Amino acid sequence: MAELINVSYDTQIPNNVSLSTDRRVLKALERWHPGYITWWKGLGPVGFQESSVYLRTAVSVDPKGWAKFDYVKMPDYRWGILLAPQVDGRTIPCGEHYGQPAWQEVPGEYRSMLRRLIVIQGDTEPASVEQQRFLGKTAPSLYDMRNLFQVNVEEGRHLWAMVYLLQKYFGADGREEADDLLRRQSGSEEAPRMLGAFNEETPDWLSFFMFTYFTDRDGKMQLESLAQSGFDPLSRTCRFMLTEEAHHMFVGETGVGRTIQRTCEAMNEAGITDPYDIDRVRALGVIDLPTIQKKLNLHYTLSLDLFGGEVSTNAANAFNAGVKGRYHEIKIEDDHQLKEATYPVSEFTEGRIEVKDAPALTAINMRLRDDYSADAAGGVKRWNVIISKYNIDYQMKLPHEGFHRQIGVFSAAPITPQGDVVAKEEWDQRRDEWLPSKADGDFIQSLMKPVWETGKYASWIAPPRIGIDNKPGDFEYVQLHMA
Repeated sequence: MAELINVSYDTQIPNNVSLSTDRRVLKALERWHPGYITWWKGLGPVGFQESSVYLRTAVSVDPKGWAKFDYVKMPDYRWGILLAPQVDGRTIPCGEHYGQPAWQEVPGEYRSMLRRLIVIQGDTEPASVEQQRFLGKTAPSLYDMRNLFQVNVEEGRHLWAMVYLLQKYFGADGREEADDLLRRQSGSEEAPRMLGAFNEETPDWLSFFMFTYFTDRDGKMQLESLAQSGFDPLSRTCRFMLTEEAHHMFVGETGVGRTIQRTCEAMNEAGITDPYDIDRVRALGVIDLPTIQKKLNLHYTLSLDLFGGEVSTNAANAFNAGVKGRYHEIKIEDDHQLKEATYPVSEFTEGRIEVKDAPALTAINMRLRDDYSADAAGGVKRWNVIISKYNIDYQMKLPHEGFHRQIGVFSAAPITPQGDVVAKEEWDQRRDEWLPSKADGDFIQSLMKPVWETGKYASWIAPPRIGIDNKPGDFEYVQLHMA
């Protein structure tokens, strides 16, 4: 397996899949490459294409030493095709083919299902780059700017990962889908991205941090499920993508944490103990805790919608086929076929929330969403540790699953973050208590002033505890060359 660990640079596209001997796929990817670069320069980070950024690049798929750091201009970044090493004797971990050898080629009867899963995953990757393209202009530090660009280039690499699968395994259909991944655009009226959350704007850095914490965590859960796939090339692709995805959630969690920390520091310095004394807190040039909670409410609920309906025949079919498993499928102790199993699912009928048992097979999305919520709660707990350290009486909370939902059983239900059912009129009147108002957005925008001096940070965010790649506090993470 040694040849699968290190990345080959003998073609235009770095890879560990022996592209140099797979001429058909190499040529298809080389044909796709110019369109990708055109997309990156047109819809990627605005104004920084000529700047040298201290980025990590994958040089191996060995978990211990897979990346190296160096300055690179983003259009010159070596995006590559990287699969985790093959597991000898791997079998299909779930569904009706449970225990059979994993597929190395696409099984004909699941071709369209697999293609759709790969396209949906692929579509989210460039979408988030498009959503974040203007953020560099208001970066609160060079450290944060570098982290944004690292996330962006890796989302670009994840697009390459899905395009490779489409080009190699799906013929003419795959080539067409690969082109469409560059044709759709976040927020476009004519050709929007496929999932709603990826057509929303990312107007400020707090939104970016919430997005990378909550929405990239949805990406993690989807990748974990696809990493269980009986189609081995997809499983191996997603296993390596998860290595990179961890950094994106780190950026989100520490970004929100540093925002909270700076607010608490400023409140302590000014002798303010009441977190709801919003005007006084905002006058300090920081974001008040209730507004951070509103942003949390928004991004968490948008992310819950990405899981689809709580009860889903599509999800059941994918599990049954063995093309997509549950979170950590191989660690679950059951029959991995869910023939008789049930799973609790919430329902909203006649203005009441009830929990009923549904067949576990059709409740696959619900289970994954519950795993997501448990995972997301960890960071919220750590944010509350920061607040308590400053002796401020406030706690961040994940809102109720029925709050502010557009998809599934709670779609448009008038439920508060605490889980109370209220009249639609009351919900509409109180909306700005729970979700960011235009005034909140305007205030946050007023703080989004760029700070590009080495080692300096905007008024509303604390410096990180340690630098990227253990660099000192005054390290020049981005060598600016403004386009």
